[in-house]
Amino acid sequence: MFQVKQQYCEITNQNNIEISNSKTTTFAKIQLNQGARLKELVLGGHQLIREMKESDYSKTYASSILFPFANRIKDGRYEFENEWHQLDINEKKLNNALHGLVYNKEFVLLESDIKEDYVSVVLTYVEDNHTEGFPYTYKIQLKYILTHTSLNLVVEIKNTDLKTFPFTLGWHPYFLSSDRYNSSVIFDSNQKLVLNDRCITEGLEVDENFGLVEVKDQYLDTCFVLKTSTIKFKTPKYTLTMDCSEADSFLQLYTPPHPDMIAIEPTTGVSNSFNNGIGLKKLKPKENYEIGWFLTVNNI
Repeated sequence: MFQVKQQYCEITNQNNIEISNSKTTTFAKIQLNQGARLKELVLGGHQLIREMKESDYSKTYASSILFPFANRIKDGRYEFENEWHQLDINEKKLNNALHGLVYNKEFVLLESDIKEDYVSVVLTYVEDNHTEGFPYTYKIQLKYILTHTSLNLVVEIKNTDLKTFPFTLGWHPYFLSSDRYNSSVIFDSNQKLVLNDRCITEGLEVDENFGLVEVKDQYLDTCFVLKTSTIKFKTPKYTLTMDCSEADSFLQLYTPPHPDMIAIEPTTGVSNSFNNGIGLKKLKPKENYEIGWFLTVNNI
């Protein structure tokens, strides 16, 4: 049987939801006041995501939901429908706006549904203010659905404004491996982005061999154009399969300084999408957009 507990620690200012089952094969910790990010995840008895206590979340954005833009906006500046907007520069070294506006927002628990073989929680954040750089209102809803061996994350965006707004959407999880050197990521792609020294998209490179990345000791901060939505992460202990409901999407891979982790980030857009238009979406007033990312773990 599954259970859901909400806990608030005044000392650390952490408002968490913990999800677990009696067989201890599933565990998840979601921090509501950090954009409802997934801090810990165990599926099928394998720890896939751990809390990064040794790193500052404001620098890692670990497991954050990336909205209204994924990755970077050059100089934080963009034009939409003949109006220029200036976003906050939170990547000061490269002078970019980074990873959207909801990663540090307080979500609330709307509902939970507990069954014998699965559990789901629905979390939401409502933006009623026309914030600087993104003068639109919206509602974002996250639904986490867990079984013994799977996690579904469904994100719904609703435009509550009177104007159409631009957006891209992404997720920034760091997955664990007992041996990152001998792990690999497998996907279907023959295109990757060419980035400049500020990690801003400048073009595309074509190669039929992009679909297999053997991590080894290489440094990755690379974005690929996906031809299909299935991604596999193979480690010595488990294989993780990630599927996406969105046909046209991208994959960002990043190797952090933590030797047991790799960021495998599904996104609907790329760096500077608000200016180059790659993957950019538009949501009209009162309309909704929904995307799902589906994880399944298997033993080796």
